[in-house]
Amino acid sequence: MTAYVSRFSEGDKDQKDLLGGKGANLAEMTKLGLPVPPGFTITTEACRAYMRDGHVPPGLRVEVTLALREIEDSIGRRLGDFHEPLLVSVRSGAKFSMPGMMETVLNIGLNDASVKGLAEFSGDERFAWDSYRRLIQMFGKTVLGIDGDLFAEALEERKAAVGARTDVELSAHDLRDLVETYKALVRSECGREFPQHPREQLDLAIEAVLDSWNTDRARLYRRRERIPNDLGTAVNVVSMVFGNLGETSGTGVCFTRDPATGESGVYGDYLPNAQGEDVVAGIRNTLPLAELEVLDPASYAALRQAMRRLETHYRDLCDIEFTIERGKLWLLQTRVGKRTAGAAFRIATELVDESLITMDEAISRCTGAQLGQLLFPRFDSAAERRLLTRGMPASPGAAVGEIVLDNAQAVERTSAGAAVVLVRRETSPDDLQGMIAADGVLTVRGGKTSHAAVVARGMGKCAVVGADALEVDRARGEVRVDGLVLHAGDTIAIDGATGEVFLGRVPVVDSPVMVYIAQGLEAGLAATDDPDVRALVLAVDRVVTHADRVRRMQVRANADTAHDARRARERGAQGVGLCRTEHQFLGDRRRNIERVVLASDPGERAAALAELLPLQRADFTELLEAMDGLPTTIRLIDPPLHEFLPDLTELAVRVAVARERGETDEREVALLAAVQRMHEQNPMLGLRGVRLGLKLPGLFALQVRAIAEATVELRRAGRDPRPEIMVPLVGSVRELQIVRDETEHVLAEVSEATGVPLDVPIGCMIELPRAALTAHRIAEAADFFSFGTNDLTQTTWGFSRDDVEGAFFADYLENGVLTISPFETLDADGVGALVRAGVEGGRSTRPDLKLGVCGEHGGDPESIHFFHDAGLDYVSCSPFRVPIARLEAGRAAVSREDSTA
Repeated sequence: MTAYVSRFSEGDKDQKDLLGGKGANLAEMTKLGLPVPPGFTITTEACRAYMRDGHVPPGLRVEVTLALREIEDSIGRRLGDFHEPLLVSVRSGAKFSMPGMMETVLNIGLNDASVKGLAEFSGDERFAWDSYRRLIQMFGKTVLGIDGDLFAEALEERKAAVGARTDVELSAHDLRDLVETYKALVRSECGREFPQHPREQLDLAIEAVLDSWNTDRARLYRRRERIPNDLGTAVNVVSMVFGNLGETSGTGVCFTRDPATGESGVYGDYLPNAQGEDVVAGIRNTLPLAELEVLDPASYAALRQAMRRLETHYRDLCDIEFTIERGKLWLLQTRVGKRTAGAAFRIATELVDESLITMDEAISRCTGAQLGQLLFPRFDSAAERRLLTRGMPASPGAAVGEIVLDNAQAVERTSAGAAVVLVRRETSPDDLQGMIAADGVLTVRGGKTSHAAVVARGMGKCAVVGADALEVDRARGEVRVDGLVLHAGDTIAIDGATGEVFLGRVPVVDSPVMVYIAQGLEAGLAATDDPDVRALVLAVDRVVTHADRVRRMQVRANADTAHDARRARERGAQGVGLCRTEHQFLGDRRRNIERVVLASDPGERAAALAELLPLQRADFTELLEAMDGLPTTIRLIDPPLHEFLPDLTELAVRVAVARERGETDEREVALLAAVQRMHEQNPMLGLRGVRLGLKLPGLFALQVRAIAEATVELRRAGRDPRPEIMVPLVGSVRELQIVRDETEHVLAEVSEATGVPLDVPIGCMIELPRAALTAHRIAEAADFFSFGTNDLTQTTWGFSRDDVEGAFFADYLENGVLTISPFETLDADGVGALVRAGVEGGRSTRPDLKLGVCGEHGGDPESIHFFHDAGLDYVSCSPFRVPIARLEAGRAAVSREDSTA
């Protein structure tokens, strides 16, 4: 029989699959002997059974009763007792931290009778009624589904009526009246009384957590973070400790290092005489954690000791929630904390310096996506700017966009192509959709541990919080600051590194990390006077340098021009993995290719090709010079024939109109006949790639000659060009053999004529399923393979990328057919199987066969790990993503899977 309940004393941090993140870490802290309130975890198996069967597992209620009685016996209080009641909290807790999950419900067990017992037991009537109103507010919103704004508005009205600025100033009498108001809200909104039986409260809260696994916002977050839908959430039931028992009590959240910068020190927020979610919700501006040392030195010392112990135990930044109840410290949660991209690099290298982790572990903790965030531009401090206000920098970055005040506005404007900044008094899990859509988040309330700050850091989004000079009036669509009225749609700029908020657009410049990547360490350090930023540049250098040292795969770039190649080389590219030569035939040159395609005899075609030769030679000379000494893979012309021909419909209309006017152009008539003859219904699967080269004699030979002559010219000038010729869209070894014979003939001609040896590798793209499955044959004629995973994905799935992404991908992502676009991250099960088949087949024929990938997946972090495991020699990606690929290739080399292989 499945056991669905685990006591905190029974688990540990390695059981996140079963106990969820919160439950596993509560168990670990209990195991370490840290002060954790007694409690138990309902496992993820219960959630999976609930999702499968549609009801709570039959044995769960019994197991909860047994675990609850153990807590009652250990504490000496009973749930719902009229004199000394035990109260509990109920929290969700999936394996991965999920802002979209259910909010915590505190003080379960209070009712009209036990609230009096709590007042008698605590000796504080105000505390008891404050706890009761919090229960009804949280339970009403989270379990009963009542709009939380109704409770918040009732609270604001009560405060206004008695002249209170904060909820702490409300008296016991005020809170007792507020409880009656809240209960009336429950009656009017739900058609039932607020449940008075403590066990009914507990059971309903547990079921609400299980239901929350499949809420819209939870599914949205899982899609974004690619978290499987079948994991389920755990439920944590914890005996209450109270931070709202007066000035000797309080609640807080702390980090063992600054999650925004990575700097070691004392970071966090504390609220005296407050409970539970007050800090995270951001409804009151908090005190910095250092203030606790003044208010309660003993609790502060105990907390600092626990922080050091947890960071040493987890060997990482820890995020800790705590409550102080009349001078006694309790730890309610810990986890490896979310951090900004910059903090990730600094923390990793500082932990190395403290001998807590190795450099291999350091690069495993810094992702390519985080490095990518550090490469984005920042605001130009020298530019003219109008400062509106300052808040607290919560998540670095520079965001410019239209003001939006809710989820609907954020989604509507981003769908229209606008950049937006979500502006709120404070955010809650309900705002997840708007936060995902926005480029940045700005809140009036909250600190570095508020919901807005934590979620934005996890998403890598710019955020400024606690900008209390702002007044947000959502009903009127206004944001007011110092007499200035802004409206939804007005443009603002926020700086997540400084907390500054500017009116209008602000120009940007390269970040110091980007300067470092492009120009070297000295230039990166010289780009800033900020000691934190200089420390970040040094940390990035250490991590990227180590990744370069340990990675097995090389990183090349997709570059079509000399300019692209130079940019790639600046970023550390070790060659060009794909030069798309068709891009060299755009503009005025398109007419030359049109002449080649439509030539009526060999002489006319030869003349047209002759005009192209010097142009192509100049292109390749510039490219090879920019990549001097590095391999440069040049793909022969690939695109469908129709891209070089006039549009059939436009041409037909033009000819028809001319005929009607008696102005017939014979050239246009001949052109129309040729275009009609060559028209294809599905050109992407038609006359393109190697097929075009075989259909139009001399086209490939022209390109090969241009490459050969450019190589000779550079070698005579003392350069070291290293071209590689790649044949596209090969499906049969015979296709490659024909092109190879022609290529070798041209190379030999140029070599003999110039006296310069030309040993140029000739390979092909593997971008058709048949090529992957017959790779053992194709390898007979190939010096290298390069997997074209974009076309391989299209031909494997039967997708036309340009058509399907806008047509039905959104539906496929929504209903779970796809978790991410297969054009963004490689489909490892399908397309990946073909890549592995191609690798195995090719190397079975030629063990020394060089293998790479040149599709856009070559810059995708997850795909890079797949390519490493598959045995590829290099990846090729856009110049901007080269640093990201370098880091990810290093991470792949030191991953646990690789090290244990």
